[in-house]
Amino acid sequence: MTQRYDAVVIGGGHNGLVCAFYLARAGLKVCVLEARSVVGGAAVTEEFAPGFRNSTASYTVSLLQPKVIRDMRLREHGYRVVLRPLANFLPLPDGRSLAMGGGMASTRAEVAKFSSADAEALPAYHAALDRIADVLRDLALSIPPNVGEGLATLLDAARQGRRLGRLDVEGQRDLLELFTRSAREFLDRWFESDPVKAVLGFDSVVGNHAGPSTPGSAYVLLHHVFGEVNGEKGAWGHVIGGMGAVTQAMAAACRDAGVTIRTEAPVARVVTERGRATGVQLASGELIAAPILVANIGPKPLYETLVDPVDLPADFRTRIAAYQVGSGSFRMNVALSELPRFTAWPEPGPHLSAGIILAPSLAYMDVAFEEARKRGWTRRPVVEMLIPSTLDDSLTPPGAHVASLFCQGFSPTLPDGRSWDEEREAAADAILDVVEGYAPGFKASVTARQIHSPLDLERKFGLAGGDIFHGRMSLDQLWAARPVLGHGSYRAPIPGLWMCGAGTHPGGGVTGAPGHNAAHAILRDRSLLGRWRRRR
Repeated sequence: MTQRYDAVVIGGGHNGLVCAFYLARAGLKVCVLEARSVVGGAAVTEEFAPGFRNSTASYTVSLLQPKVIRDMRLREHGYRVVLRPLANFLPLPDGRSLAMGGGMASTRAEVAKFSSADAEALPAYHAALDRIADVLRDLALSIPPNVGEGLATLLDAARQGRRLGRLDVEGQRDLLELFTRSAREFLDRWFESDPVKAVLGFDSVVGNHAGPSTPGSAYVLLHHVFGEVNGEKGAWGHVIGGMGAVTQAMAAACRDAGVTIRTEAPVARVVTERGRATGVQLASGELIAAPILVANIGPKPLYETLVDPVDLPADFRTRIAAYQVGSGSFRMNVALSELPRFTAWPEPGPHLSAGIILAPSLAYMDVAFEEARKRGWTRRPVVEMLIPSTLDDSLTPPGAHVASLFCQGFSPTLPDGRSWDEEREAAADAILDVVEGYAPGFKASVTARQIHSPLDLERKFGLAGGDIFHGRMSLDQLWAARPVLGHGSYRAPIPGLWMCGAGTHPGGGVTGAPGHNAAHAILRDRSLLGRWRRRR
């Protein structure tokens, strides 16, 4: 017997849960279908060795929308975030280091160790980014104009364009640079010191299969600074219990709103009748009907796997085939018998609770990307290490620790017919070698490790090309053009089918914004349709 709902959400990641919550709160009967045994998508906490738990893919929080936190009452469901005492720690091969955070005065003092001119420029740099980030925060919860809808497109574009118009000329120039230039070009205008540019430019390669000299990489830098934690703009924090605590709180909010959540329910295809999406068929053969289908998976797996090509316009199929994915990321968790001792700062301190960046210069990051592009992966990857157990002792046995290693410089596919199944262990060894170079004895302290190559990320979480953002964050794949111009307002080219994942505006990261916006677009469309029917 076919089950029927008002709306079915494909994929129980955080955006799918957010979308389901808002639809259910509006009175719809909603079902979330998740292929894995646990909801959360890439925002999950798993035990990877006896007694050792950690966030498996996404690993830190800042971009989650405060409105979503309030509306879903996540704090009442156990959501708790603690700030990092320092934002970032950059040890250098020569034994020096740069610690960022703890207030502007202390950060400037650290920067002055390398350049007094850079210390002087730092407040103006942050002010310039903050001005633009404030505008993007407003746009993050807006539904982009859908090109091709005539007057409605012009009105929506004008409305959202007014927000950009609030920037003065200097701010608009900065915005243009950030959208079109490389991170290196942007940072070179502000700073002279390589370590300062490295610690600031690292954000430009996070989840971005590019180097800081790649045109457009400046925007990725900006994308990572418009979040906030506990009301502090631009801050990053750790969720007690790992990132799975975020999505478990969301799931609890959904259930309170009446949402049905089914795990181990992989969707095999989108069912259509007379050109309209009418339901889904599970891998088990079960049919579930709904007039509203919302896909919280990436555009590529949605349109190239679940949707019959005959249901899509030819040009749209071509555009999706050309849609760029692959974030060049390799993700590891390691169980530690003791804390690392960095040559640059050997004793325990606040640096061990920071984002520890192991990439001494922009040139180092560029070389890592070029080696990955030519050879498949670099032997000197860009590594960010977090040790969340310094802030959350629930993750490990007493006296032990766990570290997240998020690494760049790994192509989604390898040349010469090589497979990630063959090379994942060697790549993991290379990552540990990099850490060992800055913290001798680190490798000996590793008692277990969990490895996710780009292929592992694709298989486990459905991330095409291992892309944590569901698609490249470049100017041609942002705002109204994400994923394809003409379908930037969460509407698929098939009536009844919608999108709510990171492959829609405003893109990747644990934000909840795509899920929020998609639900509101669906409800607005439903309201307009209802009024039209009543007038008829």
